[in-house]
Amino acid sequence: MKILAVFACVLAGCLAERPHACSSPPLMSGALTVSTQNEKLWTYIRYEYDALGQRIRLKELGSYENKSFTYDALLLFREAIMYEINHKNRTCKKRPLKADFQPMRIPKTATLLGQAVLGSSSGPGQGLLINTWMGDLPDKQGKYLSTVTEFGCIPVSTVYQTDKFGWVLTSFFNNVIGISDPGQLNPPDFCPDAEMKDGAEEPVDFVSLFLKK
Repeated sequence: MKILAVFACVLAGCLAERPHACSSPPLMSGALTVSTQNEKLWTYIRYEYDALGQRIRLKELGSYENKSFTYDALLLFREAIMYEINHKNRTCKKRPLKADFQPMRIPKTATLLGQAVLGSSSGPGQGLLINTWMGDLPDKQGKYLSTVTEFGCIPVSTVYQTDKFGWVLTSFFNNVIGISDPGQLNPPDFCPDAEMKDGAEEPVDFVSLFLKK
């Protein structure tokens, strides 16, 4: 009995281990919303995320300064190219992509703020265990808060501050591990011949897609 009691204590200690920094699955798809504190921007986005090939597809429907917009972009980080896709007109704009690929993850430099249950812990399946982390944005431009699930490191939300929009909130939902249609991560057949847009316009990175409407 003493041996069983010791084993139970050790097991409980393992289960209560402090959360650690983690990486989201390398292949994911789902949806997210982006909203800003000053209410200038709100957008709903369907996404496909491929960390192995460093590719992201975003299909947006949103409102910027009370004007509706749609947007379809394919980001190919290894090629340093982004395609803006218009299926209706079967046209593409090809633009330089200046940013390095940033996988969805909690960096080791992040600080754990706490652990909580979304929903209820009263019964099986009634709640979701999440961890919230805080860290510095690149170049020390401010702080971010990021929440992921304890099991699987699935993104739940991220919030950070900008000069132009105030606080920016990204909320993830309907996440699925894997990509049902890998073709969404390749340029449509009418895109490869598109000419690279000249340097008159500043190249874009992933975050600026949401903030430069």
